Amino acid sequence: MLPWLSSPQPIFPSTDLALDSPNGLLAAGGELSPCWLISAYQKGIFPWYSDDEPILWWSPNPRMVLQPEQFKRRRSLVKRLRHGGFIVTLDQQFENIVKACAAPRPGEPGTWINQDMRDAYQRLHELGIAHSIEVHLEGQLVGGLYGVAMGPVFFGESMFSRVPDASKIALAHLAHAMQHHEGKLIDCQMHTPHLASLGATTVARTSFINYLEKWLPDKAFNLTTMTNEAPTVPGSPWLDAIASTHRPEW
Repeated sequence: MLPWLSSPQPIFPSTDLALDSPNGLLAAGGELSPCWLISAYQKGIFPWYSDDEPILWWSPNPRMVLQPEQFKRRRSLVKRLRHGGFIVTLDQQFENIVKACAAPRPGEPGTWINQDMRDAYQRLHELGIAHSIEVHLEGQLVGGLYGVAMGPVFFGESMFSRVPDASKIALAHLAHAMQHHEGKLIDCQMHTPHLASLGATTVARTSFINYLEKWLPDKAFNLTTMTNEAPTVPGSPWLDAIASTHRPEW
């Protein structure tokens, strides 16, 4: 039976108890408050559910990750980075990025980024924990991504493109900044051929959890449940690098 989370504090089962089918399903219930979300990410868990379901928590095995130095900088992408006229910004249009990521993809009836999820990550953004990378072309928002930054780890949530390569350009900036400013790992959650083509690989869940325990120790967090006190997470120096440059010099 799937565990139901009803504690007022974020207490999750061991990720070793996650189901094999569907891959990684761990528990249901709980909240989407900042404290719950931060605690989940620190333990290698993330929420993913539809409007007609309770909150579902996942920790798949294997886990897809991208080491920043392994990002595949193909010649065609580097050319577009240098000469395509794209402008990249950080945290200038977080709400619009999430809204664009939430739009149903062609051939899909709906989206898992429902209004409750959008509100939850907007709150994390207001606390300086969730971030967006925006890609602009001729004054228009044409792509980007968003996720959660904690220390040397970026937990990617979703990305979108309205013109070819726009989301790749956002990911390229993220990988470049992390590679050169103490970033260690980009969590991509589940395997996709698209992410694999960009250099992402799969690792065993135990290896992923070991990375998090090493880089995100408990002492670096303050996960208070007090409504008038924001939780704190370890800082991410690479964020400033994204904000200060429009084009990596590759």
